[in-house]
Amino acid sequence: MDEHDVLAHRFEAQRPRLRAVAYQTLGSASEADDAVQEAWLRLSRTDPGTIDNLGGWLTTVVARVCLNMLQARRDQPAGVELPEPAAGDGDGADPEQEALLADSIGPALLVILHTLAPAERLAFVLHDIFAVPFGEIAAVVGRSPAAARQLASRGRRRVQGVTSVPDTDLSRQRAVADAFLAAAHRGDFGALLEALDPGVVVRANGVEAVRGAAAVAERAFPFTQTAQITLPAVIDGAVGLVTAASGRPVTLIAFTITGARIAAIDLVDDPSRVAAAELALVSR
Repeated sequence: MDEHDVLAHRFEAQRPRLRAVAYQTLGSASEADDAVQEAWLRLSRTDPGTIDNLGGWLTTVVARVCLNMLQARRDQPAGVELPEPAAGDGDGADPEQEALLADSIGPALLVILHTLAPAERLAFVLHDIFAVPFGEIAAVVGRSPAAARQLASRGRRRVQGVTSVPDTDLSRQRAVADAFLAAAHRGDFGALLEALDPGVVVRANGVEAVRGAAAVAERAFPFTQTAQITLPAVIDGAVGLVTAASGRPVTLIAFTITGARIAAIDLVDDPSRVAAAELALVSR
């Protein structure tokens, strides 16, 4: 084999790890493949004799490419949907590969990663999942090692959510919301009225849509039927649900509960509002 073939062989040995880093950072198999391909292009233009640790060098390159891609997503104007992961050709992703990769991370982790700022997400993934030292992460995100440690710590707190914090009030609110959702799925009008405050209001992206228990109960439906996954969450301090598709949070449903009844339901599907929400996933 000539020098180029040797380099290609060494790169292919690193590909599974590089693709895992890219996917767990980006959440899209097709975008992960793009990031890995960009790493190969950069490697092919570099003198391999100047690279002491090929695996570390490639991981750093992939991480920087992923960070740029995450930042480009954040720069999209409000109201523009993020692209769905696309099925590729024989060397790319297909729906089955997407599902396998998503299962390898876990749907809850994949969704919560989408709520992190790009640098937080990258620092958390590189350190907590792939054990990359903070000194190397610092070079990728353009911060000091101490700042990189703080980024990963903030990401870790968001990922861990509130599952380890006992909160009897939160549990009580969760029970009220669950009772409403169960009644909606059953189509039980009486149980819906029991769960709703007489003056309950439903708001869609901050705009009042429906008011009054009877009106809300008549329009109640299984909120989650069109989503790939639905996860319980705390949204801006209120109990609620996150519906997600392709690993990305799509709709937030937050309940304001007064006493033992629901006083307001806020539905948020505007991408900018979803991205701005303080979100923590919890266990049922």
